[in-house]
Amino acid sequence: MSGPRLAIDTMGGDNGPAAPVAGVAHAIGQHPDLAFTLFGDEAAVAAEVAKYPALAGGLVAIAHAPDTISGEDKPSQAIRRARTTSMGLAIQAVKDGGADAAVSAGNTGALMAMSKLALRTIPGIDRPALATLLPTLGKHDLVMLDLGANTECDAQNLVQFAVMGAAYARIQNGIARPTVRLLNIGTEELKGTGELREAAGMLRAAPHLPLTFDGYIESDRLGRGEADVVVSDGFSGNIALKTMEGTARFVTDLLRRAFTSSFRSKAGFLLSKPALHLLRVQLDPNNHNGAVFLGLNGIVVKSHGGANAVGIANAIEVAAKLARENVIARIVEDLAKVSTAPVKGAA
Repeated sequence: MSGPRLAIDTMGGDNGPAAPVAGVAHAIGQHPDLAFTLFGDEAAVAAEVAKYPALAGGLVAIAHAPDTISGEDKPSQAIRRARTTSMGLAIQAVKDGGADAAVSAGNTGALMAMSKLALRTIPGIDRPALATLLPTLGKHDLVMLDLGANTECDAQNLVQFAVMGAAYARIQNGIARPTVRLLNIGTEELKGTGELREAAGMLRAAPHLPLTFDGYIESDRLGRGEADVVVSDGFSGNIALKTMEGTARFVTDLLRRAFTSSFRSKAGFLLSKPALHLLRVQLDPNNHNGAVFLGLNGIVVKSHGGANAVGIANAIEVAAKLARENVIARIVEDLAKVSTAPVKGAA
């Protein structure tokens, strides 16, 4: 039985089609049932594809796209060029049924705008949210959303994010009832904005949902493995994510400086090398690559712009898993369990 077909925007990353095509070759090595349509400059993409014998078996098709969305393009500009760009055509393939999911390393704002316009939101979802997986000290990665798609959110949006995040956690981590917490400035019930307190009350009043609401969490506890899903508005979530990424780079740079400061330090580095390698693997964003726009009538996964082949392959794996497990149907099913009184537009 064949697996999902994925539409890949090969021109959206920092270095043209080289990394996306290498990522596709890496993904096929791990999941030979996958099929791909690669959107981009046909000659440039074909030259990269020719480098990988694994891509010669008919699992990869190339669709020419004469235009590309740059990192400087505004979402409004991108929308006007959707029909000629590699990003827009990849999304359109999902809408038309020619692909089960799309993956792009391009401009996040443009990707969100075009995806929302083409695919629309699931009935019962007011706004899509950007969700990603973050490493923790626990057994599972953390699902965190929203990470920048919506700078302002009301309580209903936060509850909908909780439902979508829990569905994602069940698929990605195999957890029957994921623990969900709201990102806040404290864990006391009276802390935070009115929207946060209202959302907490709504989640506490809905024990029939396939999740376990466990109150608030502060940003310094995100990596401790104390929650399966953390929900936030996009403004706070994006700041928290960027702070975590910056701290990881800061610690890595401090260690590098410390281990090169003297001969004794260099000797200590050799003894610590296995542990430091494990740390580097855990902190490498390529190993946790692939953020998803949850809440759309189609699967769209955002890769880091500078992702290497392993990073692209991980984003592809996220997209393929969500397609196989039919995340959209799961979200629709869960929304039907939310009372229509507290959540506007629930099915």
